[in-house]
Amino acid sequence: MKKRALVSVSDKTGIIELAKKLESFGYEIISTGGTYTALKDSGIKVMGISEITGFPECLDGRVKTLHPSVHAGLLAMRSNPEHMRQLEELNINTIDIVVVNLYPFKKTIMKDGVTFSEAVENIDIGGPTMLRSAAKNYQDVAVVVDPADYGRLIGELEAGGVTLETKKYLMYKVFAHTAAYDSLISNYLAKNLGIKFPDSITLSFEKAQEMRYGENPHQEASFYREQLPAVKSLAGAVQLHGKELSYNNINDANGALELLYEFSEPAAVAVKHANPCGVGTGKDIYEAYMRAYEADKISIFGGIVAVNGIVDKKTAEEMSKIFLEIVIAKGFDEDALLVLKQKKNLRLLELKDMDKNRGAYLDMKRVYGGLLLQESDDKLLNDDELKVVTKAAPTKEQLEDLKFCLKVVKHTKSNAIVIGKDGATTGIGAGQTNRIWAAQQAIEHAGDKAAGCVMASDAFFPFPDCVEAAAKAGITAIIQPGGSVNDAQSIEACDKYGIAMVFTGMRHFKH
Repeated sequence: MKKRALVSVSDKTGIIELAKKLESFGYEIISTGGTYTALKDSGIKVMGISEITGFPECLDGRVKTLHPSVHAGLLAMRSNPEHMRQLEELNINTIDIVVVNLYPFKKTIMKDGVTFSEAVENIDIGGPTMLRSAAKNYQDVAVVVDPADYGRLIGELEAGGVTLETKKYLMYKVFAHTAAYDSLISNYLAKNLGIKFPDSITLSFEKAQEMRYGENPHQEASFYREQLPAVKSLAGAVQLHGKELSYNNINDANGALELLYEFSEPAAVAVKHANPCGVGTGKDIYEAYMRAYEADKISIFGGIVAVNGIVDKKTAEEMSKIFLEIVIAKGFDEDALLVLKQKKNLRLLELKDMDKNRGAYLDMKRVYGGLLLQESDDKLLNDDELKVVTKAAPTKEQLEDLKFCLKVVKHTKSNAIVIGKDGATTGIGAGQTNRIWAAQQAIEHAGDKAAGCVMASDAFFPFPDCVEAAAKAGITAIIQPGGSVNDAQSIEACDKYGIAMVFTGMRHFKH
């Protein structure tokens, strides 16, 4: 049997150099379509696939490698005498190396205005079939799907032959690649058909970064991003300065962005351990940041700050006065970068597409033995369902403050209470096992600033104790979903103290 290599690639990175090496090692090279032309034009002796199959490519290239002369040559087990006898009887030569990558389905569906028929036409059939055949017979066939592995293949051929260990690794790369490829297709089709929750789901992510460790130093971790870039996602941010992001950095930064996207006006969000510790809005980014900073000067230390505009020098100078892990912004002007880059370890992330509409997405949470999947919580409230349930009604200004605090409490771990006024938080109570503790924590954090503020709760008040605590602190208005069997007791307590209470009818638990 002659030594043969089948080479047919969409991504032609490094393919000429690889083919020349294979030729020098004594391999006959078989190829198809554009790869055949590229190799031939480079002076490489190459056979067209029809010379092997004895059958012309047809149907606009849809059928060319789907032939027994190809797949028998790939699947025949060299250690099986009967397989080898049949090949000889059928005059089929073995194929020892396969170098194939697939039609650019991902690139196709990312193009603006791509049609369904264009996407379907870029679903590769012959490529995955050859890859799977070659990978199944890994003991005898070295199959390469990733140009990054060309060097390893060449190195081992120069050393005398591809090792079984490498062949098994290349086999793994093939099935990982075809699984990801098929998941892109199935997810594209589900989206096209409007299927939110398929009967079975296959998710595809690509490794973006190895990490030093996970939540804790004894836990290994990596960061993966979606195969198709998600609009406004942290995975699309460009790091301009500082150390690599850690597991906790990414988790906390994502929480900051989720809250930041609630605001269309200039806003700044400070986050610590995935919970907001200070949020501010203002006429510009500087004012928004200062309000977020003033909200909790202690907790912001070592935290993450996200702003939905351009950081200027004045704002950067204020940020540089404290220790921050990360600053995320739509952009940084040159003077701001000069100031912030003086902080050696400060990570600066630029996310230019903050203004784009990302639309709804599916929220996922891994549990032992399964996966929880839900629609994203992309609603705040329905204005026409707001219901004033007390004798006192909130003023226009109070109502704006209530909506502001509701945006923050929506992104605070339950049980959660947020207190604020004039576009800034003054106290946040997060992640408590009962609501009165969350209220007490928020009031304690606000201190003297609590008087005259409003309060938001992520879920209903099961008892009037939160109202009692709010009244004692000087809270003037409360917003909550309502729906408790004890609503009447909370309403009665508000009326007793002259507090306005608004029901939204929409809960925002965050676990």
